[in-house]
Amino acid sequence: MSDMTVATGRRPRWGLFIAPIILLILAVAWSCFWFYAASQAEIAADAWRAQEAKSGRIYDCAKRSIAGFPFRFEVQCSGASVALVSQNASKTPFTAKLDNILVVAQVYDPKRVIAEFSAPATLTDGVTQNTFVVNWSKGRSSVFGLPAVPDRASIVFDDPVINRLDGSVQVPLARAKQVELHGRLADGSRSDHPVIETVLHVAQGSIQGVHPLLAEPFEADTRAKITGLSDLTPKPWPQRFREIQAAGGHIEIVQSRVQQGEMIAVAAGTLGLSANGRLDGELQMTVTGLERVIPALGIDKMLEEGVPQATLDRVAPGVKSQDLNNLFGALDRAVPGLGKVIKQNANAGVAAGINSIGTESTLEGKKARSFPLKFVDGAVLLGPVKVGQIPPLY
Repeated sequence: MSDMTVATGRRPRWGLFIAPIILLILAVAWSCFWFYAASQAEIAADAWRAQEAKSGRIYDCAKRSIAGFPFRFEVQCSGASVALVSQNASKTPFTAKLDNILVVAQVYDPKRVIAEFSAPATLTDGVTQNTFVVNWSKGRSSVFGLPAVPDRASIVFDDPVINRLDGSVQVPLARAKQVELHGRLADGSRSDHPVIETVLHVAQGSIQGVHPLLAEPFEADTRAKITGLSDLTPKPWPQRFREIQAAGGHIEIVQSRVQQGEMIAVAAGTLGLSANGRLDGELQMTVTGLERVIPALGIDKMLEEGVPQATLDRVAPGVKSQDLNNLFGALDRAVPGLGKVIKQNANAGVAAGINSIGTESTLEGKKARSFPLKFVDGAVLLGPVKVGQIPPLY
C-alpha cells in the first residue's frame, strides 16, 4: 500500500520546464521580428529619401542608428541636413542643417511616428546667400497614417528664435513663446483631390527689423482650408502652386484672429493664384484700435519730418516727396505756422480716411471697423490705397 502511494505521488519533472521554454521561444521569435522590422524600417527610410530626392528635396544623415528594443523603434539621425535643389540641379536654393533628429514609433502602433528635433538649425538661402540660425527649447512633431498618405500631422516649437547671420553677429529677426502647426485631411476628402485643413497658432510672437509695430508681442490663430491639390506625393513647391492655380484651387481663411495689446483683428475670406503666380482674392477684416495703429505706423512723424519717397510711392504713386515738403514750406512762408498746423493735424485726417473705409462694427464688445482687404495680382489694397506688394509664388 505504501509503495503504491509513493508511485502515484511522483510527477514528471520535465513539466516544470514547459513555461520557461515557451517564454524563451517567444523571446527569440520577438527578437527576430524586431530586428527584421528594424531592417525593413531602414529600407523604407531609404526608399522615402529616394522618392523625396526626385522632387528636389535631399535628406541626409552624417550618422544613423536604430534602437529601442524591445517595444519601440528609435531612429537617431545625427548631423541631419536638407537641401532643396532646382529641377535643373544647377542651383541649391535652400539648405538646412540640424544637430539631431530622433524619430520614435511604437511596435504596437507603427502608423504613428513621433519626432524630436535638437537645436540649433542653420538655414542658408542659396539665392541671396543669407544665413539664418534657428534655436528653440523643445521641438517635436507627430505624423499619423504612415506608411500610406498621412491622415494628420503636427509640428510644435517652444521658444523659437530666428536670427540672421551678419558676419559673426546674429541679428534678431523673429521670436515667439510657442508656434504650432497642425494639418489633416478633411472629412470626405478623396485621395485624387485631397483637401487639407490647417491650424496655425503663434503665442507671444514678434518680428524685428521690419516695423516697430511688429516688434511688440502678438497672439495669432488661423484656421485655413487648401483645395486644388491633385495628390499628396512630394513635389517642388513651384510645381505644386502651378497645379493649384490650374485646378482653380484656393486657400480659404476660415477664421483668423490676431491680438496685440488692445488691438484685435479678425479676418476671413478666400485667396487664389493669378496666372502670374501672385495672390488674388479678398479678406473681410474687422479691426479694433485703429486709432492706435495710425500713430504706431509713424504717419504723423513722417509728415512732420518729411515723407520718404519710398512711402509715397507705396501709398500715393506719382506724388514726389520734395513737392510735398515744398508745399508745407510755402504755406509756412505765406502764413507762418500754417504748414506746421496742417502737419500736426494730418494724422487725424489719415485716421478719418481709414475710418471712412468700411462700416462701423463691434468686435468682442469693442467698437471696430469692418472693411475688405483685397489682393489683386499680388498688390495688397486697403480700400483704394495700395499698402504692399507680395512677390510671385512661382
